[in-house]
Amino acid sequence: MTASEGSLRAVRWRGLPRGGTLLRVALVAMLLGLAAAVLQTPSGCPPGTTPAASGPTPPASPTAAAPGARGGALPLPGGSVGVPVRLAEPAALAVLRPGARVDLLVVPGGGAAGAAVLLATRALVLDVVGGDTVDGSSALYLALRPEQAQRAVGLPEGSRFAVVVRD
Repeated sequence: MTASEGSLRAVRWRGLPRGGTLLRVALVAMLLGLAAAVLQTPSGCPPGTTPAASGPTPPASPTAAAPGARGGALPLPGGSVGVPVRLAEPAALAVLRPGARVDLLVVPGGGAAGAAVLLATRALVLDVVGGDTVDGSSALYLALRPEQAQRAVGLPEGSRFAVVVRD
């Protein structure tokens, strides 16, 4: 045992950290602050964002609200799955509103232009995101039955979607 271990003298602090130590302390503090901010951020995508890939993305949970949920978006009805769809002609989004009913058609990738296949009838429009943009970030969120959603998501890349507006 040394003399300093058995003594009750106060330990002297040598001063503030300098140079590299100060930089490391500052970086650790920033990273901890960033981690706290990320943990406090609500989960999910901000309204108006969609994945960059073309075509639909995998279906959402049947109990969740529409992915782009905001003021006018509708909640998912029971037994339905929310599916985002990018239309071949985004101008059609201008006439669609949440609550509308549409028939969903698809021309599979590599298929002839007249070979449209009906995927869903009277699908409920949950939300229209980015209907006024022309940068390809617009999407139509539809409530589909699970088997319809699987068919829509399982289509080959390059498939083109269209809708027929119902009453």
